[in-house]
Amino acid sequence: MVVKCSIFGCVNRKDREHDLEFYRLPAITTTQGEKHEELCRLRRRTWLANIGQSFENKNENNVRVCSSHFITGKKSNLYDQLNPDWAPTVNLGLKRKQPCPDRYARQRKRLLSASAFENRDVNLCSENEELPEPAVTDTGISCQTDIGLELMTAMQDELQQLRVENMELKRRLNGYTTRYEIDYFADNNEKVKHFTGLPDFFTLTILFEHIKDFLPSSFVMGKFKMFILTLVKLRLNMSNVFLAYEFDTTQPTVSRLFTSCISTLYKRLSRLIRWPEKEPLKKTMPMEFRKNFAKKCTVIIDCFEVFCEKPSGLTARAETWSSYKHHHTVKYLIGITPQGTVSYLSNGWGGRVSDKYITENCGFLDKLLPGDLVLADRGFNIAESVGMVSAEVKIPAFTKGKDQLSPLDVESTRKLAHSRIHVERVIGSVRQKYSILNGSVPISFLMNKDIEGRCVMDKVATVACGLVNLCESIVNFD
Repeated sequence: MVVKCSIFGCVNRKDREHDLEFYRLPAITTTQGEKHEELCRLRRRTWLANIGQSFENKNENNVRVCSSHFITGKKSNLYDQLNPDWAPTVNLGLKRKQPCPDRYARQRKRLLSASAFENRDVNLCSENEELPEPAVTDTGISCQTDIGLELMTAMQDELQQLRVENMELKRRLNGYTTRYEIDYFADNNEKVKHFTGLPDFFTLTILFEHIKDFLPSSFVMGKFKMFILTLVKLRLNMSNVFLAYEFDTTQPTVSRLFTSCISTLYKRLSRLIRWPEKEPLKKTMPMEFRKNFAKKCTVIIDCFEVFCEKPSGLTARAETWSSYKHHHTVKYLIGITPQGTVSYLSNGWGGRVSDKYITENCGFLDKLLPGDLVLADRGFNIAESVGMVSAEVKIPAFTKGKDQLSPLDVESTRKLAHSRIHVERVIGSVRQKYSILNGSVPISFLMNKDIEGRCVMDKVATVACGLVNLCESIVNFD
């Protein structure tokens, strides 16, 4: 759309006159106070009166006035009401008396004189500088003085508002520098749950006190902020670029701090995943398991998979490809107690490996004692392996070679499925609380291993399960 000047008789257009400015009608701002809004309305009415045209059937947002209709070639400030360029006054296409710039200078001199006289008790000038002499008044001095006082009042209101905005910006700046510090989460359990997945602020502070002496030191940020950055990465799975902007640092720094902190958390929280003692396990056995399996149930096992990026090596691609998920994955064997806590977590295996192979080779069987009962799914055909340690495994009955299951098998399978579902609920809780396990982790998480042979992804999974153990159990003890 071609922008043209709306003054009658003016032929200036923006596509031809590149050295001219084209101004819209003054907008009415209602968020800066009543004085400001009143001055905006007065200025808009003055512009429309000087233009001298009706825009009833037109969109007033499309009205433009070029700078050739102002004495100085541009419009003045909103609060400079005495300025002749407060509204267009030149070449308006009407027979009107043109404003005199000298009159504006005289008005400003009288305004300054009146202001100096009213504020004579305030030492605004230097000792050697004399106050300006009062100007000779004319018949309109009282009107001009009223306008000047009104203008001064409006300017004082604007100054006060700017001071308030300045204080608000300082408060926000101080709040930004203290963001994600310990006071940021104080007495706000909802914020703690959202950013960390932990149940409340008390648990967060206890956990930090437990690990703060082992966290690495950094000149970039404090230990608590570093700790929160790691939990936010686990909880929300934000990109390193986003975290770099959010924590006011760089992307390589975020990656380095996360790797260091996750190693510390793994060292300190891996002890939360522990195999239960026999007697405490029996004393706290939920009623559901007592009815179905007496007090013999020790662990419920299952496997869960985490998506990973496609490896570059052909062997690695074959090892991580999961025909069940149709994606490259890392697989973990997880075991929970009847009480709903994670009691075992294996190292990561390629998605191609079967559940049975992981169970027999990850060291899980070494935890079992004679008389233990293991609940598992149909994929865990490990009865012989578990029997070697004088333990027992229960899996749902098969219909292979049968037309249908017997009533006894149906009832036992129903009870088993009703109890075994808790391990899937725990896996779902871990994935829900720490969504880094739901996305596709970078291949670098699987490549760099420490002296114990654990990669970053193994530590992430262990920390996530350990943090879930700090939350309320999903199993009803009654």
